[in-house]
Amino acid sequence: MTSEQWSAAVRLLWGPPAKPARGPKRGLTLEGIALAGVGIADAEGLGGVSMQRVAAELAVTKMALYRYVPGKAELVALMVEAALPDPAGLDAGLAAAAAGAVSAGGGWREQLGVWARGLYEGFRAHPWLLEATVGARVMGPRELGWMERALAALDGCGLSGAEAMDSVVLVAGHVRGIAEQERAMAGGGGGAGGAGGEGPDGQLVAMLGEVLRVRGDDYPALAAALGSVAEQGGQEQALLYGLERILDGLGLLVERRGR
Repeated sequence: MTSEQWSAAVRLLWGPPAKPARGPKRGLTLEGIALAGVGIADAEGLGGVSMQRVAAELAVTKMALYRYVPGKAELVALMVEAALPDPAGLDAGLAAAAAGAVSAGGGWREQLGVWARGLYEGFRAHPWLLEATVGARVMGPRELGWMERALAALDGCGLSGAEAMDSVVLVAGHVRGIAEQERAMAGGGGGAGGAGGEGPDGQLVAMLGEVLRVRGDDYPALAAALGSVAEQGGQEQALLYGLERILDGLGLLVERRGR
């Protein structure tokens, strides 16, 4: 973003409701504009979004749209804010965790587990968010609310501010990595879900199985591991398995800080 785009995004995300820069009011709202962009991105990916496409979706001219949003960078910032789930929705997940639906391990652990699952579901619902939420950019109230919830979960654990921030980045990075893999397996399109309804782990196992039927003797450890998966299950668990191991390691640090 340029400095002008940065300032415009701040005004749109954090300022009072915008009014058209000039001309008569035409009934557009920032929320409606953002949701039109979200609909296009969900169907076609972020590359399908343009000011012209959104204007056409809203049945207005591109110049009318520019009265509310100065350009695509600012439009995408609004779309991110509109597409992210409300962090207040995590409370239902925490209630389920308290009832035993999530593995026990301490309040902070349950909260980060629910947070990570919620973030993953957001990426699954809107895969283009993976592309739109990287790099230096302006974050809106909802996105900062997600960060606030994760850091608040670690409050009182004895971690420094830097350690807490890095812990959140580590969990988010794992979630993003699994979501990116799923998106790639689905062909990189706008919608969620894998090809043929099969998740990324299942597709990888199927592909490797074809190769190992012929060359299994060359890769005995890999063949044995896949054979175990076929017999005992356990695939499609990369998100949860990695999350649990990250939280295990974080738990050791929290325990050390508490001594």
